[in-house]
Amino acid sequence: MRTSALSLVALLTLGGCLLGPNYQRPAVDAPPAFRFSDAQAKDVVNTTWWVQFQDPVLNDLITIALAENKDVKIAAARVDQFLGQFQSTRSQLFPQVSALANAQRERVPVGSALLPPGVGPVINQYQATLSASWELDVFGKVRRQTESARASLLASEEGRRATILTLVASVASSYVNLLSLDRQMEIAKATVASRADSVHVFQLRYSGGEVSQMELAQSQSEYESSLATIPQIELQIAQQEDALSILLGQNPQPILRGRGLDDLALPMVPAGLPSELLTRRPDLRQAEQDLIAANALIGAARALYFPSISLTGVFGTASGQFSSLFTGPARLWSYAGAVTVPIFTAGNISGQVRQAEAQQQQALFAYQKAIQVAFQEVEDALVSLQKTREKLVVQGREVEALRTYARLARLRYEGGYTSYIEVLDAERSLFNAQLSYAQAQGTVFASSVALYKAMGGGWVVDAERMTAVAYGDGGAPLPPGEPAANSAQPQP
Repeated sequence: MRTSALSLVALLTLGGCLLGPNYQRPAVDAPPAFRFSDAQAKDVVNTTWWVQFQDPVLNDLITIALAENKDVKIAAARVDQFLGQFQSTRSQLFPQVSALANAQRERVPVGSALLPPGVGPVINQYQATLSASWELDVFGKVRRQTESARASLLASEEGRRATILTLVASVASSYVNLLSLDRQMEIAKATVASRADSVHVFQLRYSGGEVSQMELAQSQSEYESSLATIPQIELQIAQQEDALSILLGQNPQPILRGRGLDDLALPMVPAGLPSELLTRRPDLRQAEQDLIAANALIGAARALYFPSISLTGVFGTASGQFSSLFTGPARLWSYAGAVTVPIFTAGNISGQVRQAEAQQQQALFAYQKAIQVAFQEVEDALVSLQKTREKLVVQGREVEALRTYARLARLRYEGGYTSYIEVLDAERSLFNAQLSYAQAQGTVFASSVALYKAMGGGWVVDAERMTAVAYGDGGAPLPPGEPAANSAQPQP
């Protein structure tokens, strides 16, 4: 008896055995610095950067989007799904206990061989049992499955944060683009009004014989050309408002504006090192958790080669009369142990192992690619911000030069030194340059938003606390013993 007990203890002690590789973070070939980093950059990546625009309306729009956006709600529901999956998988580590209560009444034919002598044809049967089953996780199959489910849960949480990051950046970019279109509309309307005045003057002068019909027609054509830009810009504004409405989780509708494009403050350029992206960007943390999940499933698959040991037991009572159901003679019990050993599976287990190993390789390459893409996005955003700011300065000088050119061309025309064609050319060039300058202004702000999105940052945690779908503390509950998202991940 003592030997059997010791054997059972030794068997349970083997539960510390885990098959398969333990996760080790792959080496990352990170450059020492970004190629296009700004010398004036500051470590502001962890702040709620959209506040730096100094537009209360934009702040309100982002708050609404975080509370109502359907993609954020879908991501939150997905976290719940993986939490349930983790709880279900982890439950297999513990005994499964269930209770059964059964009452049955039946009648058999009189004289039936099934009836003992002296027993009537109506039979009552009452039963109450408590049963338990437990599969001993000797070789770590369930623990590896639990490890994988935990990593999948954390990956879904990082996916939710990635959705929030994308949402905030999209709302800010859409709002800035809307202000840029508003500015273009102001320029177009001012140009149309100016050219309408010119047409009126030319009509009067043509009636007085001072100008030719050709000059009048030229003036009218420029007026109609500028007038045609208004419906096009109105279309773009309506489409942008509709797109922004969807981001806000609302039906298409007009969008309130705050500051004008010229009054927005440009956020500071954030600083950081390439290696910091691994902890700042939720999409990279999500890719790593996917890799951890795939890595754990290799051990779960390899455990199928080894015996499966399960224990079952039943304790209860059964009686033909309810009054005697809980008396001593009615007691029943049983217990059993079973060992299942795979002998021949025709490649089923080896196929599952190969499948798990291939999935781990896919997750590894996906993680490595995600890191490379992250470096690319930051580099692209940095150079885009630098070059668009340089372009904006040049275009500003171009607008001023063309404004001077248009003024002097009209003076020369009024003095009779040149034809009206030169005036038209100058005003046409000025109009196009003003529209391009407004577009460039919006591009600079959009590049700044893209840089903050590419850099990631702790502001995502602040943003997710603003969502109406958050779980009290601003995020989905983590499994027992799990570290926070921004803390270092322990090696299994």
